[in-house]
Amino acid sequence: MADLIYEIYPNAKIYGLKRWHLSNLENIKHLLKHLTLVDCDLTDPVSTNDLISLTKPDVVFHFAAESFVSPSWKNPHRYMQVNYNGTVNLLEAIRKYSPESVIHIPGSGEEYGDIKKEELPITTKTLINPVNPYAVSKVAQDLISKVYFDSYSTKVIRTRGFNHEGPRRLYHFGLPWYAYQICRIKKDLQEPVMKTGHRFDKRNFTHVKDMCMAYLRSVQYCEFGELYLVGNSDEKYETTFDEALNRMLEIFELKNVDVIAVPEYTRPTQVPFLISDCSKFTDVSNWNPSLSLEDIYMDTLNYWNNDKRLDYDINLKGGVHPI
Repeated sequence: MADLIYEIYPNAKIYGLKRWHLSNLENIKHLLKHLTLVDCDLTDPVSTNDLISLTKPDVVFHFAAESFVSPSWKNPHRYMQVNYNGTVNLLEAIRKYSPESVIHIPGSGEEYGDIKKEELPITTKTLINPVNPYAVSKVAQDLISKVYFDSYSTKVIRTRGFNHEGPRRLYHFGLPWYAYQICRIKKDLQEPVMKTGHRFDKRNFTHVKDMCMAYLRSVQYCEFGELYLVGNSDEKYETTFDEALNRMLEIFELKNVDVIAVPEYTRPTQVPFLISDCSKFTDVSNWNPSLSLEDIYMDTLNYWNNDKRLDYDINLKGGVHPI
Protein backbone atom coordinates (compact mmCIF):
# COMPACT_ATOMS: atom_id res chain seq x y z
CA MET A 1 0.00 0.00 0.00
CA ALA A 2 2.88 2.34 0.80
CA ASP A 3 4.28 1.82 -2.70
CA LEU A 4 1.00 2.89 -4.28
CA ILE A 5 0.56 5.95 -2.07
CA TYR A 6 4.11 7.12 -2.73
CA GLU A 7 3.69 6.55 -6.47
CA ILE A 8 0.47 8.59 -6.69
CA TYR A 9 1.20 11.13 -3.93
CA PRO A 10 5.01 11.49 -3.82
CA ASN A 11 4.80 14.58 -1.62
CA ALA A 12 2.50 13.03 0.98
CA LYS A 13 3.75 12.49 4.49
CA ILE A 14 3.53 8.71 4.97
CA TYR A 15 3.70 7.20 8.43
CA GLY A 16 4.02 3.54 9.25
CA LEU A 17 4.07 1.56 12.48
CA LYS A 18 6.80 -0.71 13.67
CA ARG A 19 7.31 -2.65 16.84
CA TRP A 20 10.82 -1.95 18.05
CA HIS A 21 11.68 -5.61 18.60
CA LEU A 22 9.52 -7.57 16.15
CA SER A 23 8.76 -5.80 12.87
CA ASN A 24 10.18 -7.19 9.63
CA LEU A 25 10.95 -4.26 7.32
CA GLU A 26 12.13 -6.36 4.37
CA ASN A 27 9.17 -5.52 2.12
CA ILE A 28 9.51 -1.77 2.61
CA LYS A 29 13.30 -1.35 2.74
CA HIS A 30 13.24 0.38 -0.68
CA LEU A 31 10.80 2.95 0.72
CA LEU A 32 12.39 3.68 4.09
CA LYS A 33 13.72 7.08 3.05
CA HIS A 34 10.19 8.09 2.04
CA LEU A 35 8.48 6.89 5.25
CA THR A 36 8.41 7.98 8.85
CA LEU A 37 8.21 4.90 11.06
CA VAL A 38 6.79 5.26 14.55
CA ASP A 39 7.30 2.71 17.32
CA CYS A 40 3.82 1.62 18.36
CA ASP A 41 2.01 -1.44 19.65
CA LEU A 42 -1.71 -1.04 18.94
CA THR A 43 -2.56 -3.40 21.78
CA ASP A 44 -1.22 -0.75 24.17
CA PRO A 45 -3.66 2.20 24.44
CA VAL A 46 -0.96 4.57 25.71
CA SER A 47 1.25 3.80 22.74
CA THR A 48 -1.68 4.18 20.35
CA ASN A 49 -2.72 7.52 21.87
CA ASP A 50 0.83 8.79 21.43
CA LEU A 51 0.83 7.67 17.80
CA ILE A 52 -2.36 9.51 16.83
CA SER A 53 -1.64 12.64 18.87
CA LEU A 54 1.76 12.85 17.19
CA THR A 55 0.72 12.19 13.59
CA LYS A 56 -2.90 13.45 13.40
CA PRO A 57 -3.30 11.59 10.09
CA ASP A 58 -5.67 12.59 7.30
CA VAL A 59 -6.24 8.92 6.39
CA VAL A 60 -5.49 5.71 8.29
CA PHE A 61 -5.23 2.37 6.48
CA HIS A 62 -5.59 -0.05 9.37
CA PHE A 63 -3.72 -3.15 8.18
CA ALA A 64 -2.20 -4.06 11.54
CA ALA A 65 -3.75 -7.45 12.28
CA GLU A 66 -3.22 -11.13 12.94
CA SER A 67 -4.29 -12.28 9.48
CA PHE A 68 -3.17 -15.92 9.18
CA VAL A 69 -6.26 -18.03 9.87
CA SER A 70 -4.73 -21.35 10.93
CA PRO A 71 -3.00 -20.32 14.20
CA SER A 72 -6.17 -18.59 15.42
CA TRP A 73 -7.50 -21.86 16.86
CA LYS A 74 -4.48 -22.14 19.15
CA ASN A 75 -4.24 -18.41 19.87
CA PRO A 76 -7.82 -17.09 20.03
CA HIS A 77 -7.05 -14.54 22.77
CA ARG A 78 -4.14 -13.15 20.76
CA TYR A 79 -6.35 -12.67 17.69
CA MET A 80 -9.00 -10.85 19.68
CA GLN A 81 -6.38 -8.80 21.49
CA VAL A 82 -4.80 -7.56 18.25
CA ASN A 83 -7.73 -7.44 15.84
CA TYR A 84 -10.45 -6.24 18.20
CA ASN A 85 -8.71 -4.53 21.13
CA GLY A 86 -6.11 -2.97 18.85
CA THR A 87 -8.90 -1.52 16.72
CA VAL A 88 -10.70 -0.15 19.78
CA ASN A 89 -7.49 1.53 20.90
CA LEU A 90 -7.04 3.08 17.46
CA LEU A 91 -10.65 4.28 17.24
CA GLU A 92 -10.47 5.75 20.74
CA ALA A 93 -7.23 7.56 19.93
CA ILE A 94 -8.76 9.00 16.76
CA ARG A 95 -11.89 10.05 18.68
CA LYS A 96 -9.81 11.90 21.27
CA TYR A 97 -6.92 13.34 19.27
CA SER A 98 -7.79 13.41 15.56
CA PRO A 99 -11.58 13.21 15.01
CA GLU A 100 -11.34 14.37 11.38
CA SER A 101 -9.19 11.38 10.38
CA VAL A 102 -10.68 8.94 7.88
CA ILE A 103 -10.00 5.34 8.91
CA HIS A 104 -10.26 2.35 6.61
CA ILE A 105 -11.22 -0.88 8.39
CA PRO A 106 -10.43 -3.83 6.09
CA GLY A 107 -12.58 -6.81 6.99
CA SER A 108 -12.43 -10.25 5.42
CA GLY A 109 -14.64 -12.52 3.34
CA GLU A 110 -13.86 -15.13 6.01
CA GLU A 111 -16.49 -13.42 8.15
CA TYR A 112 -19.18 -15.12 6.01
CA GLY A 113 -17.85 -18.57 6.85
CA ASP A 114 -19.88 -21.60 5.87
CA ILE A 115 -21.86 -20.32 2.88
CA LYS A 116 -23.77 -22.84 0.78
CA LYS A 117 -23.47 -22.89 -3.00
CA GLU A 118 -27.13 -21.94 -3.42
CA GLU A 119 -26.54 -18.80 -1.30
CA LEU A 120 -23.97 -17.39 -3.72
CA PRO A 121 -22.93 -14.79 -4.58
CA ILE A 122 -22.24 -13.18 -1.24
CA THR A 123 -23.55 -9.62 -0.88
CA THR A 124 -23.64 -7.11 1.96
CA LYS A 125 -27.05 -8.58 2.84
CA THR A 126 -25.68 -12.11 3.32
CA LEU A 127 -25.69 -13.22 6.96
CA ILE A 128 -22.27 -13.70 8.51
CA ASN A 129 -21.46 -17.16 9.82
CA PRO A 130 -17.81 -17.24 10.96
CA VAL A 131 -16.26 -20.67 11.53
CA ASN A 132 -12.83 -19.79 12.91
CA PRO A 133 -11.49 -17.48 15.66
CA TYR A 134 -9.81 -15.20 13.13
CA ALA A 135 -13.14 -14.53 11.39
CA VAL A 136 -14.84 -13.83 14.72
CA SER A 137 -12.17 -11.25 15.56
CA LYS A 138 -12.73 -9.55 12.19
CA VAL A 139 -16.49 -9.47 12.73
CA ALA A 140 -15.86 -7.81 16.10
CA GLN A 141 -13.45 -5.33 14.50
CA ASP A 142 -16.00 -4.39 11.84
CA LEU A 143 -18.91 -4.02 14.24
CA ILE A 144 -17.03 -1.88 16.76
CA SER A 145 -16.02 0.46 13.94
CA LYS A 146 -19.71 0.78 13.02
CA VAL A 147 -20.47 1.61 16.66
CA TYR A 148 -17.91 4.43 16.57
CA PHE A 149 -19.47 5.79 13.39
CA ASP A 150 -22.96 5.64 14.90
CA SER A 151 -21.91 6.99 18.30
CA TYR A 152 -19.24 9.56 17.51
CA SER A 153 -19.48 10.12 13.72
CA THR A 154 -15.99 8.68 13.34
CA LYS A 155 -15.15 8.69 9.64
CA VAL A 156 -15.04 4.93 9.20
CA ILE A 157 -14.75 3.18 5.82
CA ARG A 158 -15.84 -0.45 6.20
CA THR A 159 -14.81 -3.05 3.61
CA ARG A 160 -14.69 -6.83 3.48
CA GLY A 161 -11.95 -7.92 1.12
CA PHE A 162 -12.01 -11.28 -0.59
CA ASN A 163 -8.97 -13.40 -1.46
CA HIS A 164 -6.07 -11.40 -2.82
CA GLU A 165 -2.68 -12.83 -3.67
CA GLY A 166 0.61 -11.86 -5.28
CA PRO A 167 4.26 -11.14 -4.47
CA ARG A 168 5.65 -10.44 -0.98
CA ARG A 169 3.12 -12.60 0.85
CA LEU A 170 4.60 -15.08 3.33
CA TYR A 171 4.75 -18.77 2.50
CA HIS A 172 2.27 -19.56 5.28
CA PHE A 173 -0.62 -18.64 2.98
CA GLY A 174 -2.24 -20.59 0.11
CA LEU A 175 -0.71 -19.64 -3.24
CA PRO A 176 2.66 -18.51 -1.82
CA TRP A 177 2.91 -21.87 -0.04
CA TYR A 178 2.41 -23.60 -3.39
CA ALA A 179 4.90 -21.28 -5.10
CA TYR A 180 7.50 -21.83 -2.38
CA GLN A 181 7.35 -25.60 -2.82
CA ILE A 182 7.18 -25.46 -6.63
CA CYS A 183 10.28 -23.27 -6.79
CA ARG A 184 12.15 -25.54 -4.40
CA ILE A 185 11.28 -28.56 -6.56
CA LYS A 186 12.32 -26.68 -9.71
CA LYS A 187 15.72 -25.92 -8.14
CA ASP A 188 16.14 -29.51 -6.83
CA LEU A 189 15.96 -28.32 -3.24
CA GLN A 190 13.28 -30.84 -2.33
CA GLU A 191 11.78 -34.04 -3.67
CA PRO A 192 8.85 -33.70 -6.12
CA VAL A 193 6.33 -33.99 -3.30
CA MET A 194 4.09 -31.13 -2.21
CA LYS A 195 2.31 -31.03 1.12
CA THR A 196 -0.94 -29.10 1.31
CA GLY A 197 -4.11 -28.75 3.29
CA HIS A 198 -7.61 -28.85 1.84
CA ARG A 199 -7.46 -27.68 -1.79
CA PHE A 200 -11.02 -27.75 -3.11
CA ASP A 201 -12.50 -24.59 -1.61
CA LYS A 202 -13.48 -22.10 -4.31
CA ARG A 203 -12.59 -18.41 -4.29
CA ASN A 204 -12.60 -15.36 -6.51
CA PHE A 205 -9.06 -14.00 -6.49
CA THR A 206 -7.73 -10.46 -6.90
CA HIS A 207 -4.14 -9.40 -7.46
CA VAL A 208 -2.76 -7.59 -4.41
CA LYS A 209 -1.85 -4.55 -6.53
CA ASP A 210 -5.45 -4.25 -7.70
CA MET A 211 -6.65 -4.65 -4.12
CA CYS A 212 -4.41 -1.81 -2.95
CA MET A 213 -5.90 0.46 -5.60
CA ALA A 214 -9.38 -0.61 -4.50
CA TYR A 215 -8.61 0.30 -0.89
CA LEU A 216 -7.29 3.69 -1.97
CA ARG A 217 -10.49 4.27 -3.95
CA SER A 218 -12.54 3.23 -0.92
CA VAL A 219 -11.38 6.20 1.16
CA GLN A 220 -12.02 8.51 -1.77
CA TYR A 221 -15.50 7.39 -2.83
CA CYS A 222 -17.23 5.24 -0.18
CA GLU A 223 -19.69 6.56 2.39
CA PHE A 224 -18.69 6.60 6.03
CA GLY A 225 -20.27 3.80 8.05
CA GLU A 226 -21.49 1.84 5.00
CA LEU A 227 -20.25 -1.70 4.29
CA TYR A 228 -18.67 -2.58 0.94
CA LEU A 229 -17.42 -5.91 -0.41
CA VAL A 230 -14.16 -5.62 -2.33
CA GLY A 231 -12.84 -8.11 -4.88
CA ASN A 232 -13.46 -9.53 -8.32
CA SER A 233 -17.01 -10.49 -9.27
CA ASP A 234 -16.14 -11.83 -12.73
CA GLU A 235 -16.39 -15.62 -13.07
CA LYS A 236 -13.04 -15.74 -14.85
CA TYR A 237 -11.37 -14.96 -11.50
CA GLU A 238 -13.05 -17.89 -9.75
CA THR A 239 -11.02 -21.03 -9.11
CA THR A 240 -10.31 -23.66 -6.49
CA PHE A 241 -6.97 -23.88 -4.75
CA ASP A 242 -6.43 -27.21 -6.48
CA GLU A 243 -6.97 -25.68 -9.92
CA ALA A 244 -4.62 -22.84 -9.02
CA LEU A 245 -1.96 -25.30 -7.88
CA ASN A 246 -2.18 -27.34 -11.09
CA ARG A 247 -1.87 -24.20 -13.22
CA MET A 248 1.18 -23.06 -11.27
CA LEU A 249 2.80 -26.46 -11.81
CA GLU A 250 2.08 -26.11 -15.54
CA ILE A 251 3.66 -22.67 -15.70
CA PHE A 252 6.92 -24.00 -14.28
CA GLU A 253 6.60 -27.12 -16.47
CA LEU A 254 6.70 -29.53 -13.55
CA LYS A 255 5.28 -32.99 -14.07
CA ASN A 256 5.04 -36.10 -11.93
CA VAL A 257 4.76 -34.10 -8.71
CA ASP A 258 2.91 -35.84 -5.89
CA VAL A 259 0.48 -33.57 -4.06
CA ILE A 260 -0.43 -34.82 -0.60
CA ALA A 261 -2.97 -33.35 1.81
CA VAL A 262 -1.58 -33.73 5.32
CA PRO A 263 -3.48 -33.39 8.61
CA GLU A 264 -1.13 -30.78 10.10
CA TYR A 265 -1.91 -28.40 7.24
CA THR A 266 -5.67 -28.96 7.30
CA ARG A 267 -7.90 -26.60 9.24
CA PRO A 268 -10.52 -27.90 11.70
CA THR A 269 -13.29 -26.23 9.68
CA GLN A 270 -13.48 -25.30 6.00
CA VAL A 271 -15.01 -22.41 4.07
CA PRO A 272 -16.03 -24.08 0.80
CA PHE A 273 -17.19 -20.99 -1.12
CA LEU A 274 -16.22 -17.33 -0.95
CA ILE A 275 -17.65 -15.86 -4.15
CA SER A 276 -18.75 -12.24 -3.88
CA ASP A 277 -20.88 -9.68 -5.67
CA CYS A 278 -18.87 -6.48 -5.26
CA SER A 279 -21.01 -4.30 -7.53
CA LYS A 280 -21.94 -1.93 -4.69
CA PHE A 281 -18.27 -1.01 -4.38
CA THR A 282 -17.42 -0.97 -8.08
CA ASP A 283 -20.44 1.21 -8.85
CA VAL A 284 -19.34 3.98 -6.48
CA SER A 285 -15.58 3.70 -6.99
CA ASN A 286 -15.33 2.96 -10.72
CA TRP A 287 -12.69 0.39 -9.75
CA ASN A 288 -12.03 -2.66 -11.89
CA PRO A 289 -9.13 -5.13 -11.72
CA SER A 290 -6.37 -4.73 -14.29
CA LEU A 291 -4.44 -7.93 -13.56
CA SER A 292 -5.52 -11.49 -14.36
CA LEU A 293 -5.37 -14.81 -12.55
CA GLU A 294 -2.37 -15.62 -14.73
CA ASP A 295 -0.66 -12.45 -13.46
CA ILE A 296 -1.30 -13.58 -9.90
CA TYR A 297 0.29 -16.97 -10.57
CA MET A 298 3.27 -15.59 -12.47
CA ASP A 299 4.04 -12.78 -10.03
CA THR A 300 3.81 -15.12 -7.04
CA LEU A 301 6.02 -17.76 -8.66
CA ASN A 302 8.60 -15.24 -9.85
CA TYR A 303 8.78 -13.63 -6.43
CA TRP A 304 9.51 -16.91 -4.69
CA ASN A 305 11.81 -18.14 -7.44
CA ASN A 306 14.16 -15.28 -6.55
CA ASP A 307 13.77 -15.42 -2.78
CA LYS A 308 16.64 -16.52 -0.55
CA ARG A 309 14.21 -18.28 1.79
CA LEU A 310 13.95 -21.13 -0.72
CA ASP A 311 17.00 -22.53 1.04
CA TYR A 312 14.90 -23.08 4.17
CA ASP A 313 12.96 -26.31 4.45
CA ILE A 314 10.13 -25.08 6.63
CA ASN A 315 8.65 -28.58 6.65
CA LEU A 316 11.31 -29.29 9.25
CA LYS A 317 10.29 -26.40 11.46
CA GLY A 318 7.47 -26.61 13.98
CA GLY A 319 4.43 -24.42 14.17
CA VAL A 320 3.89 -23.82 10.45
CA HIS A 321 0.36 -24.44 9.20
CA PRO A 322 -0.15 -23.42 5.56
CA ILE A 323 -3.60 -23.64 4.02
